[in-house]
Amino acid sequence: MGFTTKALHAKPAHKDTHGAMRFPIYQSSAFEFEKAEDLEAVFKGQKAGHVYSRSSNPSIEEFELKIKAISGAFGVVATATGMAAISNALLALLKSGDNFITTKFLFGNTLSLFQTLFSDFGVEVRYVDLSDVDAIKANIDDKTRFLFCESISNPQLIVPDFMAIKSVLKEHNVPFIVDTTATPWNIFDAKKHGVDIEIISATKYISGGGHVLGGLIVDNGTFNWKYHANLEPYYKKFGPNAFMARLRKETYRNLGASLSPMSAYMLSLGLETLDLRVQRSCQNALAVAKHLQSKAEIISVEYPFLENSSYFANASKQFSGGGGLVSFSFKDKEATYAFLNRLNIIKRGTNVQDNKSLAIATYHTIYAEYSEEKKAAYGLTEGMIRLSVGIEDLEDLLSDIDQALAH
Repeated sequence: MGFTTKALHAKPAHKDTHGAMRFPIYQSSAFEFEKAEDLEAVFKGQKAGHVYSRSSNPSIEEFELKIKAISGAFGVVATATGMAAISNALLALLKSGDNFITTKFLFGNTLSLFQTLFSDFGVEVRYVDLSDVDAIKANIDDKTRFLFCESISNPQLIVPDFMAIKSVLKEHNVPFIVDTTATPWNIFDAKKHGVDIEIISATKYISGGGHVLGGLIVDNGTFNWKYHANLEPYYKKFGPNAFMARLRKETYRNLGASLSPMSAYMLSLGLETLDLRVQRSCQNALAVAKHLQSKAEIISVEYPFLENSSYFANASKQFSGGGGLVSFSFKDKEATYAFLNRLNIIKRGTNVQDNKSLAIATYHTIYAEYSEEKKAAYGLTEGMIRLSVGIEDLEDLLSDIDQALAH
């Protein structure tokens, strides 16, 4: 079956008693068992079942199974937010004294997590130029537990060469973790390009309407966990399920990062139109980026599928669409805010990959807590705008941009 067909027709774990064509919302914290022995068996992992929604819930399980069906993943854990997905996945692989490799070109809240919480708990974060495979190799040692990056960096829109990175990591048995929020499965086959673990903010493209929070941890089943020092004991007991078992039995359960049943239901609905919305968003984004390039007031435009982009080669060989984010810059903050304040259809807001188009001056908002020196190092300028292009009629988006520029 194709992508959307799978999203529509993936089988739930259990058939609904009444034959409902929409899987029900199990809005319950706990579940009753006929026998005490059955409850014991589920707690011991000897029998499948739901006992408490912080650990598992039928509605959440149904959403996870749909993700498995459309992505071809080995295992999936749904979380309350995208940041919960990042923190749970990484903490499941780390101990004090460990290190991991990443880049300084990351979403602001992800950077904040790495620079505060992880360092407070004795984990070293090594920032490397991911286009330099020798630098990656030089930063790997016996305490390196993974490499983390974004499929398209937010908001710089940098696209790594995934197979080049994977070739180095494979030599040293280091798992490759990528936040693929900007590039859903219908435009990027992460597993095919060497990604072992995918982290996704389901709040974005999957929800579609910007109406619900959620996150996903996706294990593609491509890393042999017996080579990961912290998961070796789990591998001995659970084999290839080692990472999923660590999440389910410890990190995810104990940190309370569970998705709500209502949110799982709404995200499942979003999956059904994901392909249609992503394709429209990508088409609009490319057209908007080309339109912005023609405007004298705008000093730079970045979009991975623009032929003059530094990342066009990487993007075109790895993705079938460039995503919905466009970054462009005016000469200063004054011009940037004048433009933003004249927009009518495009909304001023911080989310991305909503059905509606959203714009924000990242330098002054998402990265407001960072010094000017750090913001410059992160490739940010005072006049930069991150535009998340939605699914509106293209002519209306271009018209809104033109009238804002005219003033």
